[in-house]
This record gives sequence, C-alpha cells and structure tokens, in this order.
Amino acid sequence: MTVQTKEPVGAVPRFKLDLTSGVWGPLIGLIALYVFFAFKAQHFFTLQNAIIIFDQVTVYGILAIGMTLVIITGGIDLSVGSVLAFAAMTTGWLFSIVGMPFIPALICGIAIGGVAGLVSGMLVTYARLPPFIATLATMTITRGLANKYTDGNVVSGWPDALNRLNTYRYFGVITATTAFFLLLVLATWAFLKYRPAGRNLYAIGGNSEVARLAGIPVRFYLISVYLVAGALSAIAGMANAARLQTSQPYDGLGYELTAIAAVVIGGASLSGGVGSIGGTLIGVLIIGVLNSGLSQIGAQTYDKDVIIGVMIAAAVAFDTLIRRRR
Repeated sequence: MTVQTKEPVGAVPRFKLDLTSGVWGPLIGLIALYVFFAFKAQHFFTLQNAIIIFDQVTVYGILAIGMTLVIITGGIDLSVGSVLAFAAMTTGWLFSIVGMPFIPALICGIAIGGVAGLVSGMLVTYARLPPFIATLATMTITRGLANKYTDGNVVSGWPDALNRLNTYRYFGVITATTAFFLLLVLATWAFLKYRPAGRNLYAIGGNSEVARLAGIPVRFYLISVYLVAGALSAIAGMANAARLQTSQPYDGLGYELTAIAAVVIGGASLSGGVGSIGGTLIGVLIIGVLNSGLSQIGAQTYDKDVIIGVMIAAAVAFDTLIRRRR
C-alpha cells in the first residue's frame, strides 16, 4: 500500500511503503525465501517446481480461506482438519460401501462439512462458548465419528474422474483442483473487498458489540462463517482424496494448525478485524516454499515445524506490538 505524504505546493510527491498493512511484509518475505532456496537448491527455481508447490498447497489453501473468514471475525476454528477427514470418509463410505452414486455422495459429504461448521457456529453464538472450546469439541466429535462408522478402516475405490481432477493438467500446467482453489481465492477477495457483508465481517472482528448496535446481525454472520469454513473443509477433503485416491480417519491431522499459520503469517490478527485473502494466499505459498525448499536441501521434516512455529510467534508478537503502539 502506498500512502502519499503532505508536501509543499510544487514539490515532487514522496511515497512511503507501509510494511505493517496489506500484504507487503509477507510478500517480501516470500520473495526473500524463494530467492534463498533458488541459490541453495539446484532445481528449485524451475517452472515444474513452482507447479508442484501450487499442487501441494491446494488442500491447505482451501482450508485457509475458510480460516481467514473466521479469524477476521475474531474467532478460530480448530476443527477444519477433522471435518476434512469426516466429510471425505462420509463421501467414500456412501459411495464405496452403501453404493450411492458419486455425485449425491459428494453433495452429502460437503453438506456434512457444512453441518459440522453450523454446530461450531451455534456453540459460539447461542451456547456462548469461546471459539477455541467450541471448535475443539467439534474437532473431537467429527474425528471420533470418522473412526466410528468405518471402524477406522481406509476407504478406497474412488472414481477415476475424481483422480483426474488432480492429475490432468490443462495446458500442461494447472490441474482442476488448483484452478478451483485460485478461483476461490479470487471470489473471496472480491467478497471481502466489494460486498457490504464482507466489510461487516471486519466490523464484527473489530468490535462485535459496536457492530451489533450499528444494526449488523452479528449472530447470523458468525454462524455463516463457521458454516462456510466447514463446507470448505469438506471440499478440501475431496481435493485430498483426489490426490491420495484413498481416505482414512486420520487424514487432515494437524492441518488446522497449518491453515492458522498461513493466515497469521499472511498478516491477519488473531484479535480479529484484520486480514486479507491476498495475505492468506502468500502465507500458504510461504509454507509451500518452505516444504519444497527444505526437502530439496536435505533438511529434516521437523525443521519445517520449528521454522513455521517461529514465524507464527514472530507474526503474532509483531501484531501485538503494532496494536499497543496504536
């Protein structure tokens, strides 16, 4: 974002780059990280590697879109990884075991994800549970249900059409799942920027009581964002199944932390009222670049977790410092 400063008449205007707002800070971090690995890893700076990175972050990215909406309102959703597994297992169970046609089974799976999100939203708004506790309960319930009605077994036998969504590359570059993720990013960006409902989410995150007094139906919006986050988690479960061609009850384990990390690294505030879908996209790409770069230079898997943890702590500390100064 560029902010023009006041200058004497006739003077050449100067511009100041504000790294504390928008996506400039995360974007510069992403570029620096990419350049670093381009020098350290021989095959990192290639088109093929960039395509692979996008493919690998698609599932995280879809989860992070829903998480962005929740965090903007001042909430958090710990259930998205478990809902991913629950919805995918439901779809696979209905299709492979019950014998339901795939499209109705897919619709049921996405609906199950939406219902799980609806439950979280109801617990937050009507039961007045803290979002952390409400979504922790939903996380535990959905993970347990995913194990219960499949006896913890792997569900396979997905149709070839689903697999092609993640394997066939249009124009030799992009898969259907990656294209769908990017379209979701664009649609969510337009919603937050241009629709009154999107701006209302920021108002709720800034101060929910003031938003309520201003006539915004706070309870409706909160329930809606959790419902959308649940439905997107189910869609991410379908994308994950397309990639792996199997579903198991422990799919998505820890994905909620990755989604939260992407949103926070992208500049959103856990206090609510601050965040952008562009920042979330950059945060997701930062995690993807880290995964790819560290694996190519031979680093251990746990190094990624340490680095991401440090980045989350730094992002939250920086946000807290800025808020105190303001």
